[in-house]
Amino acid sequence: MSEKSITSMRDVMETFKDEFIVIDKEVDPVYEIAGIQQALQDSYGLLFNNIKGYPGVRTIGNALSRDERAAKMFNVDDLRGLRFKCHQAMKNPVPPRIVKDAPCQEVVITNGIDLPAMLPVIKHTSRDAAHVSGGGILLVTGPGAHGGSDLTFRRMHFRGKDWATIWIGPVGHFGEVFTSELRGKRVDVTINICPPPAVLVTAGTYFVKSVVPTGSDELGFAGALQGCPVDIVKAKTVDAYAIANAEWVVEGYISTDNRAWETDEAEAVGIVEHREEAPPFFPEWHGYLGRAIRSYKLQVTALTHRQDPIFFAPHARSIEADIIAAPMREACFYELAERLAPGLVTDVNVMPGVASWGSFVILQVKKRRPRDEGKQKEILAACLVDTFMQLAIIIDEDIDIHSPHDVLWALATRCDPESIILGPPRLEVLQGAFPARRGIGIDTTVAFDKKPFFERAHFPSDVIDLEKWISKEKLATAQAIQGEYAKVLARTGH
Repeated sequence: MSEKSITSMRDVMETFKDEFIVIDKEVDPVYEIAGIQQALQDSYGLLFNNIKGYPGVRTIGNALSRDERAAKMFNVDDLRGLRFKCHQAMKNPVPPRIVKDAPCQEVVITNGIDLPAMLPVIKHTSRDAAHVSGGGILLVTGPGAHGGSDLTFRRMHFRGKDWATIWIGPVGHFGEVFTSELRGKRVDVTINICPPPAVLVTAGTYFVKSVVPTGSDELGFAGALQGCPVDIVKAKTVDAYAIANAEWVVEGYISTDNRAWETDEAEAVGIVEHREEAPPFFPEWHGYLGRAIRSYKLQVTALTHRQDPIFFAPHARSIEADIIAAPMREACFYELAERLAPGLVTDVNVMPGVASWGSFVILQVKKRRPRDEGKQKEILAACLVDTFMQLAIIIDEDIDIHSPHDVLWALATRCDPESIILGPPRLEVLQGAFPARRGIGIDTTVAFDKKPFFERAHFPSDVIDLEKWISKEKLATAQAIQGEYAKVLARTGH
């Protein structure tokens, strides 16, 4: 594990160079890059050096697609360590540092801007309506962030040479301010492409607003996570700041009065009565094909980048997206539980497969005394207030929080219908997904006074020395072909 703070994607490439596949053959940003990334998830990182139609530009993919590599980037042993490091980062932010000279401004383009020709935005699937960028990080400071800083991934389509559609939903901190007190006002912003990993992890989080309210310093969270301040630099053409160690920065401004359709087809169709009738757009993080809508218009004033720039093309609906999105969100729910019942929740997991949408959380508790009974339901109810929460499950300390099989076993053997609670009614329809109108909370924990009746059988698989009977080579072969749940049972003896 490296003790060096990783403050750029180039640091990642240097530190983990043995974990990257470098592809020098020409690759097409239409389908090919996405296909390669999909085929090699949870494996090596990828560096594409020869992008068709974009000479001199490289693209990085799957950099954070593997748990072990992502953990090492932040000097922790595993992703459990990362979620608790994120928790400490949220509680002890390190403010950003303003610099005068920044790598992201080695090249400054203010005339002759042609974003579609300059940025190798990929097409993911044959159903994509356009080259849609999902990897740009919107940075807002000042009034738009209530004096703090806001970092969020935003989907963008560079429909014009110097303008793009940008989705600003009401769910994020900036979205709330942008569509209320800043309505009708120009807001200067930067879109930061391929920034430091800590910025990606922070920006990918759907923060629980009761824990992280508007006005929080999200740049400070990222700084604490990477172990030193995030360097920012004044933008060249707008009153905003950029991430100094990003590879590319798009400068510009947006206003609620300036709107545009996300695709030509959507503009031709216009307003539809039912959202499912809207034309397709591109695959969203929740796993469904998003629909093109009438969004906001980003007017671009400058494009800056490093020499020999690297483009970041996160694969929509991917393990990488889950790893980026989960740790800070897990930290939010851990902090929420700590405020209600300190010490009761011992771990939190947002399962891979749903992490990037953030709608399913598992909390592990260890009841220490009779008066802890019932507090788990208070925590469940608090979780369900979150906008995106569809399913929250609380489990006991003897359940493997990372094993879907073990969690389902707890549901099958410990869940009482009376332990199911419903969240408050809501009407959320977002980007092609239809979240439940009411979130569901399930308490699978055993009542404190009933624990003796739920003692799990313990087999000695975790304590015997198998090499007493089986050769080391044969044992390794046998364990290699075991399924994930079999490995859990062997490790725990349950």
